[in-house]
Amino acid sequence: MVDISKVTPAPSPDLLTPDNCAVLFVDHQPQMFFGTGSGDRTAIINATLGLARSAKAFDVPVVLSTVAAESFSGPILPQLADVFPDQEIIDRTSMNAWEDAAFVEAVRATGRPKLVIAGLWTEVCVVLPTLSALAQGYEVYVVTDASGGVSPQAHEHAVQRVVQAGAVPVTWVQVLLELQRDWARTETYAAVTDVVKEHGGAYGLGIVYAQAVIGAHAAG
Repeated sequence: MVDISKVTPAPSPDLLTPDNCAVLFVDHQPQMFFGTGSGDRTAIINATLGLARSAKAFDVPVVLSTVAAESFSGPILPQLADVFPDQEIIDRTSMNAWEDAAFVEAVRATGRPKLVIAGLWTEVCVVLPTLSALAQGYEVYVVTDASGGVSPQAHEHAVQRVVQAGAVPVTWVQVLLELQRDWARTETYAAVTDVVKEHGGAYGLGIVYAQAVIGAHAAG
C-alpha cells in the first residue's frame, strides 16, 4: 500500500540508466540471419543498429559476440561492427554464450548489474545466456525487436520462456528513451534524436518535421 507522505518525484530503481546496464549483442551473423523467419530481417537489422547506436550515444558498455564465425556463421553484421570499430568481438564454439569464459569475463568487466541482450536466434542464443545470467543474479532485459527466431512461434515461445524466468521484454526504442528519460538532458539530446531520425521510422520523420516547423530543439 502506498504511503502518500513518502511519495516523491524520483525514478524507480528498476529503470535502465547509462550507469547501471551493459548491452550484449549475440550472433548477429549472416548464417543466423539466413535462418531467421520470425519477422522481417531488414527490420531486425534496423532495430539492432538502433540499439547499438543508443548504447554508443550514452557510452554504455557493450559486448559483441559471434559463434563459429570462420567455420559456419560468418562475420558479425558489418554495420554493427562499424558502430564499435575498436571493440573486441568474442568468437565462441558454444551456443550458450554464458558457457564461454571470455564472454562471461567481458560481461563481468563491465561491472553492470543489468544486462540488455539481443541476438539470433531468440530460442537458443538469447534464451540460453539469459537463463544463465538470471541464475547468477543479473537482471536481464531482452530486446525482442533486435532478436529473431527461426519461426514466429519459436521467437514467441522463447520470449515467453525468459519472461517466466524473470527477464523483461523491451524494444530498442524503449531502451533509448529510458536512457534519455528527460528531454532537458541536453548533453545527449542531439545524439538521441539523430538515432531516432535514422532508425525510428515514422517516429524519426516526426522529429524531422517538428524540428523543421517548430525549431531545432523541438522535443522528441
